Amino acid sequence: MSTIPTLDQLHALGAAQQPTYPDQAAVGKAVARLRTAPPLVFAGECDELKDKIAAVSRGEAFLLAGGDCAETFDGVTADNVRNKLRVLLQMAVVLTYAASVPVVKLGRMAGQYAKPRSSDLETRDTPDGPVTLPAYRGDAVNGFEFTPESRIPDPQRLVDVYNSSAATLNLVRAFVTGGYADLRQVHTWNNDFVRESPYAQRYELMAGEIERALTFMKAIGADPDEFHRVDFHASHEALLLEYEHAMTRIDSRTEQPYNVSGHMVWIGERTRQIDGAHVEYFRHIRNPIGVKLGPTATPDEALALAARLNPDNEPGRLTFITRFGAGKVRDGLPPLVEKVTAEGVQVAWVSDPMHGNTFEASTGYKTRRFDDVLDEIQGFFDVHRALGTVPGGMMVEMTGDDVTEIVGGGEEIDEHGLAHRYESVVDPRLNRVQSLELAFLVAEMLRARTS
Repeated sequence: MSTIPTLDQLHALGAAQQPTYPDQAAVGKAVARLRTAPPLVFAGECDELKDKIAAVSRGEAFLLAGGDCAETFDGVTADNVRNKLRVLLQMAVVLTYAASVPVVKLGRMAGQYAKPRSSDLETRDTPDGPVTLPAYRGDAVNGFEFTPESRIPDPQRLVDVYNSSAATLNLVRAFVTGGYADLRQVHTWNNDFVRESPYAQRYELMAGEIERALTFMKAIGADPDEFHRVDFHASHEALLLEYEHAMTRIDSRTEQPYNVSGHMVWIGERTRQIDGAHVEYFRHIRNPIGVKLGPTATPDEALALAARLNPDNEPGRLTFITRFGAGKVRDGLPPLVEKVTAEGVQVAWVSDPMHGNTFEASTGYKTRRFDDVLDEIQGFFDVHRALGTVPGGMMVEMTGDDVTEIVGGGEEIDEHGLAHRYESVVDPRLNRVQSLELAFLVAEMLRARTS
């Protein structure tokens, strides 16, 4: 049986991006409460996802991950969860048809409440002069409101993360098993989108092909269970060690430790130090895991991470999530893929086309260009096609609402239009229309891959 290091042992390694709690007794109380809480997911479900990601690494499936950059407690409503789920299901139908392989659906939800920050402090100008407070690190740590009381890290929020995640997962499970995920209904939603889109002619050909395929299936009496329900898995960046450690359980079947706060968890770009606390914790859990790799990652670092996190080279265990930026992916990604592949490392490659393409608009909003997001995914596909390797999927920050946080797309949102409905508390997200546009455009890339 694998033994998980204690929290003290992990912190002794130098745990990056952790909050400084003023009341350690309250931290201990929150952690103790979480250690006795029922699991949010089950080890067997994690193993099933691992098998699916192994298929992704072989090109026999495609991974679609999506959801908020940072969830909020206020966002745990039936409408918000349903809207995000609806758009992910719509995207998955289009990608499934184009790729002719199953799409593994992974939500950035039910746990994505903490975010790393570049600074521990935030300074704002006020009528009384500059004010400096702790940075907002997500609802798991402190409040977004810029007041001294709100910004104090509060360990009770870790318990609130658990409760909010449980509510989200309950809603998701009810939707995906209660008829909301019916394939014909989801396709009808896509038809509505195509009719309203300024790029209708570009999308309607594929939508029409899907329609004919469904009509044929109906005509021959085919109506499998898969038409009416979907498998959906939850994931998040496992950033806060107190929460993740407290949500680790020993599986009764295998006597192995699993993180039961999500089916898949990942290590961020800022916490992937090979001798750091996060890598040490992750190497002990048996979930499928991911690692973000940005422009500073070297091929040797990638190999070292793979050796540390997946020493048995188990298929489906490890996913490298690359986030280079549209201008760097075509030069930066090939050396990583070439060396990892040459060493025979079993890994799924997934594109994060969001985080490398962030900039500040002239109006002061943190944003991204839709065309840059699309171009990074295209570069990701170009690199893998040139190397004969498998572009396994994409992870996007998106919402099911009609926000205005990313410029461009069919709606032609410009930098001044960002002010209309900018609601993200951390990073900008694709809105409903932009997400669906992206799915149809990536579907064209998938067709080119399989042609």
